Amino acid sequence: MNDKQKAVVLSSGGLDSTTVMAIARSEGYQIYSLSFDYGQRHAVELAAAESVAKAFHVEKHLVMALGLNRIGGSALTDQIDVPKGRSENLMVQEIPITYVPARNTIFLSYAMAWAEVLEASDIFIGVNSIDYSGYPDCRPEFIESFERMANLATKAGVEGKTRLKIRTPLMDLTKAEIIRKGIALGVDYSMTHSCYDPDLSGKACGQCDSCLLRKKGFAEAAVADPTKYADARYLAQRRQDAEIKCT
Repeated sequence: MNDKQKAVVLSSGGLDSTTVMAIARSEGYQIYSLSFDYGQRHAVELAAAESVAKAFHVEKHLVMALGLNRIGGSALTDQIDVPKGRSENLMVQEIPITYVPARNTIFLSYAMAWAEVLEASDIFIGVNSIDYSGYPDCRPEFIESFERMANLATKAGVEGKTRLKIRTPLMDLTKAEIIRKGIALGVDYSMTHSCYDPDLSGKACGQCDSCLLRKKGFAEAAVADPTKYADARYLAQRRQDAEIKCT
């Protein structure tokens, strides 16, 4: 019989969520990995999430289909261009168009339901309030509020059987600190994917907010970036197509 504590780990196949999974494993948790096919344009991340789940030998990797593209309203789920080449100052001036309405609220709700069924007391999520792209659902205030709600909304919480804790071990870390922590825990970042607008083969664009923050993190951590980026000709064609579309 396995007497390890169970944890649901939200996994996008990206740098942050993979580091969080490594942290959960290092703390001795039995890992249940949860990913979402929500109609995102960068669905290649689901293949990365599957690779991560296999690498960590999780107890179960569950992919939920949501179809948030039917709602739209985001460059990740709608016919809206992904911003490219933005400075960090510009990234945090306003909530970017890559924000997916209510995404983390929805993801955490599914994680909460699965955790209750598993009788797990911990949900791990890779949100971050320092090197983030202005998303309101990555803030500590949101996480604290959701945790309070979760313990009011579940049978386990009301009956006092299991008090749910939303774990955010990366909340106060820079991207470089996250990478160093992951490297110390043996994370192979070559299997992760962060790009919002990959090419047809799944290579990263190198210019979206997520790619730029990832590049900066590896540079500041003094760690070689294992990301496979699209070639310059492909990126130039994408920019040209976008300009034609706007005229």
